[in-house]
Amino acid sequence: MLSNTLEKGLQFYRIGEKLRRLRLKKKLGLVELGEHTGLSPALLSKLERGQLFPTLPTLLKISLVYSVGLEHFFTDERKSFSIVRKKERVRMPEKQDSEQISYHFESLDFSVVEKRCNSYYVEFQPLKPREVGAHEHSGVELIFVITGKLGLTIEGEEHKLSGGDSVYFDASTPHGYRRIGKTPCQALLVSVPD
Repeated sequence: MLSNTLEKGLQFYRIGEKLRRLRLKKKLGLVELGEHTGLSPALLSKLERGQLFPTLPTLLKISLVYSVGLEHFFTDERKSFSIVRKKERVRMPEKQDSEQISYHFESLDFSVVEKRCNSYYVEFQPLKPREVGAHEHSGVELIFVITGKLGLTIEGEEHKLSGGDSVYFDASTPHGYRRIGKTPCQALLVSVPD
């Protein structure tokens, strides 16, 4: 049995809520999770409802199913906002070790633990239309062009956007980007996975 001090300290981390969120995200039932971990559905239910606190070996069994480290359960996610200063951002190329780079990006939300979307500041590079590489991923994207002209190729057709324009599209459709003209092209890109 835990002391009141330990119980209050563990409640701070809301381990039960995190366990439930991970299970629902993976679309697993308690019985199915029990089969993967060797733990009973009744025990798992009590853990999720905060009626019991898991031992570290129990938590490790569960975390292996979800592919998260133990630290996932001991971080404070109650922070409702995160500030990322300009000097903290890291500029990254679209692809490593490639001569044909269509954009550089900086994550605007890298410090958030469990994000529902990914947001980036993007600077597009000048390429010829035939040099634009297409990629695809799950979810949707929203791009708001801040300055310059952007060529967005979707399924082989290029659409031209200018500063102030925005576009929303299904990111599972092959798409690629390029800067049109000599003026720098910068945008805010928000990607929301399924």
